[in-house]
Amino acid sequence: MFAQFPGRFFIARHGETVFNAAGRMQGDAMDTPLTRAGFAQVDAMGEGLVRFLGDGARPAHLWASPYGRALQTLAIVCEHIGADWHRARRDQRLSEINVGIWGGRTYREIIEEQGEIVDRSCGLFSARPPQGEWYDEIAARLTSWLEEHGHEDGDKLIIMHGMSSRVLRGLMTGIDVEPRWSAPIAPSLPQGSMVMIEGGVETVVHLGAGHAPA
Repeated sequence: MFAQFPGRFFIARHGETVFNAAGRMQGDAMDTPLTRAGFAQVDAMGEGLVRFLGDGARPAHLWASPYGRALQTLAIVCEHIGADWHRARRDQRLSEINVGIWGGRTYREIIEEQGEIVDRSCGLFSARPPQGEWYDEIAARLTSWLEEHGHEDGDKLIIMHGMSSRVLRGLMTGIDVEPRWSAPIAPSLPQGSMVMIEGGVETVVHLGAGHAPA
């Protein structure tokens, strides 16, 4: 569906945060800063992007989710590639899945109350977060973003989140809609990972060292 967009799309998952380290759900929490491990993951990702691009090249367009963890990640990657962080555009449609009333609580607390909520075989929720989003809603907002901005000429660097980046990658590589989640969802990648999608084909630019769920 979205294989014909011009340029290359560099899609990254932010580094580990203090919420990740504590096993807490972030969702739309605005400011959950990176840990030292998270900074190291993003440093390695920036170095990986420099090697991949070569010759001082840099994406023409910088995009990020508006949440602090994505913006911290973007700032570090921009430093590596010599890009101007202040040129970046933020868009709420690139944000993480809204986990509703689960936000800020630990996975352990929620599972103790209502049983398993994650399909461990794929790292996706097996139950919809109360007052939160489901994957088809993420796909709808990301489709809207792609239709508005995907046709801009030049390469695009996009810093976002675990679950939402899986949906964007699924949309862009033509993965079939999974009835259980009502959306196309790509396989999970560790925190601090980046892929490049061009013409509907995905290439791993850097495989991160993070291990948080989603």
